[in-house]
Parts: sequence; C-alpha cells; structure tokens
Amino acid sequence: MKRQAEIIQQMSDKDITIQLIATQIILLSIALVTSLFLFDAYWSDWMSLFPISPSMWVWYGVIPGLLILLIDFTLLYSLPKRFYDDGGINEKVFKNRTTPSVILLTLLIAISEEMLFRGVVHTQFGYVIASIVFAVIHFRYLTKPVLLISVLLVSFYIGYLFEVTESLTVTITAHFIVDAVLGLWIRYGKWGRENGESTSIKGSS
Repeated sequence: MKRQAEIIQQMSDKDITIQLIATQIILLSIALVTSLFLFDAYWSDWMSLFPISPSMWVWYGVIPGLLILLIDFTLLYSLPKRFYDDGGINEKVFKNRTTPSVILLTLLIAISEEMLFRGVVHTQFGYVIASIVFAVIHFRYLTKPVLLISVLLVSFYIGYLFEVTESLTVTITAHFIVDAVLGLWIRYGKWGRENGESTSIKGSS
C-alpha cells in the first residue's frame, strides 16, 4: 500500500483521471457484453431495470443518497483525517476539475458500476455476492478499516434498494448523489476542512 501511495503521488491528475475513465468504460463494456449471454431478452431485460416512477425515484434514490451523505459528512467532520485518507487518488481526480466535469465523471461512475454490479451481477448471482464484489473492487481501502466498512455498508444498502425496487434508476441516482457531492466537496476546498484531507468516493476504483 505504501508503494501504491508513492506511485499515485508520482502520477499527474490527468493520468489518474484517464485511468479512472478507462476503468469505468471497461466495467460498462463488461456489463453490456456479459448481459448478451446472461439475459434471455437483451434489450427488454435492460429496459425493465429502468422503470420511471417519480415517487419511487425520490424515496429510494434521492432520499437514500442524501442519507448516505449525512452519515458520511458526520464521520468526515468527527473522525481524524487519517481514517478517511485514500492515498490521494480522489484528491487528484477532483481537486482541479470544473463543476460540469465532476458531474459528468461521477455520473459515468454511477452508471457503469450500477449497470455491472446491480444490473448484471445482482440479477444473476444475488444480492450478497454483488454487494461483496462491489466492495472488493475498492481494494485500496483494505488497510483502511473506516473506508472499507463504509464502502461495504453502502454497497449492501444500495444493493438492498435494488432488491426492493429492481430499479437501476434509483441505485444510479443514490450512487451519483453521493459521488457528485463528495467530488464537489473535494473540488471546492472541503467546505472548511483542513487542506490536504482526503475522503472516499464510493464509485472510484
């Protein structure tokens, strides 16, 4: 992990962002390709995972996203910064980015990860496996208990939302709200936090 942190510090913001985007495109591609073999009716099966219901979207997408943020910010402003130090990756990704690019990048993360882990893995292999695999891909948190527990709990919570609604619309919404707000929190000086602190973005990998 120390070696990884050294490598990260040597990489430019652009290099890390390119790697992140490439990773998300790979995840999205895996979701679309594997679903060709796993879904009985490819197009209709995907469309069935995006129901449009304003009330469901608010209650199971927007409100859970805000609830996760409330808990995250409570911990961020209560715990020492070392507990949320991710090695500087998210700092490099979001610190010097424009607001529209933060929005677009976190939307890509939410869409690609939810389509793969909830849309494919969850529907085919179940809630528990999808939630665990989602948490495991954040391997850089393995030596950071607070970050690891946080991403694991969020993974199971978002998985539960999908279990209840069978809707990627709500899970993408919750995921996006969390990542976008925390990305903007990093971008605009962490709203009063000491410079140099870091936090976790749930979809970054």
